[in-house]
Amino acid sequence: MTAIRAILWDMDGVIVDSMDYHYRAFRGVLSAYGRALSRDEYFGELIGLRNDAIFSRLLGPLRVEEVSSLKSAKEGAYRRLIAGHVEALPGALDLIALARKAGLHQAIVSSTPRGNIALILQSLGIEEAFDVVVGEEDALRGKPDPEGFLVAASRLGVAPALCVVIEDAPEGIAAGKAAGMRCIAVTTTRAAENLSRADLVVASRDAIVWHFIRDF
Repeated sequence: MTAIRAILWDMDGVIVDSMDYHYRAFRGVLSAYGRALSRDEYFGELIGLRNDAIFSRLLGPLRVEEVSSLKSAKEGAYRRLIAGHVEALPGALDLIALARKAGLHQAIVSSTPRGNIALILQSLGIEEAFDVVVGEEDALRGKPDPEGFLVAASRLGVAPALCVVIEDAPEGIAAGKAAGMRCIAVTTTRAAENLSRADLVVASRDAIVWHFIRDF
């Protein structure tokens, strides 16, 4: 197998433990519309989707301005909730440092807005580790469409076949595979059987570190 040249990271549920804050923000905004959101519904069906897709699925057809207002309210709530509580998932910072030391390119490819990404990276002190950041604003189509990953590869100047994606959601894995990239899935938010399309499924980033060391 050809050695990788770049790692394309999803952020929520892969680098940082943030999904509960997203859930609480969605729940608060939706309550004003009389729409309850259970943890099972959010974590079982909605993780990995963009805001517009989530709101449309939960509230039905919406005007563009309504979606924009909902997204703004949700992300504002999310940033208030997570501020001061950002924690990296075990092994993530070690792997980021290892990849940087090895000279690999690294990018964030997330369905979340760039403002959220900046808050997380700054809170963890890892802004300089990433050559490229692709957020919601950088791709017209969200995962499972491969656009975000292809944008990142193009900006890095690395062929898709030389990139590996690290994801925690089936939609992200589908996007990575559609982009022609290798995929590693972490069972942070989904069970292993839901991530079977990935080339490697692991329970922690420690196992991923071992995999990369072997490939180097």
